[in-house]
Amino acid sequence: MHELSLMESVVRQLRASAAENDIKKITRVLLVVGKMTMAVPDALQFAFEVLQKEDELLKDAVLEIRDEPIRGECRDCHHVFDIENHEFLCPSCSGPNVKIVGGRELYIDFYEGD
Repeated sequence: MHELSLMESVVRQLRASAAENDIKKITRVLLVVGKMTMAVPDALQFAFEVLQKEDELLKDAVLEIRDEPIRGECRDCHHVFDIENHEFLCPSCSGPNVKIVGGRELYIDFYEGD
């Protein structure tokens, strides 16, 4: 389960940022997770809940996860589209010359605290 190590890294980043900004309690975190990361949102949520029990900074924090779809851009007609069912053909021109432009995200969009 790589979600635990991912969440440990997220918690380290939250702790560092909270210390820099003199925040004593984090109340809400929005994590953006792209489909290509293969990170399972429920497993990330579970890992966060396990880690927050041991951390006063995060004790009452709520984790929100926003899934980002896999997005492609056709190199021929420049149409940007969501890739579903692993169909890497442009829905506009049917061309196979598609580059991945989204879905690899894994970052903290923001957090709130006191």
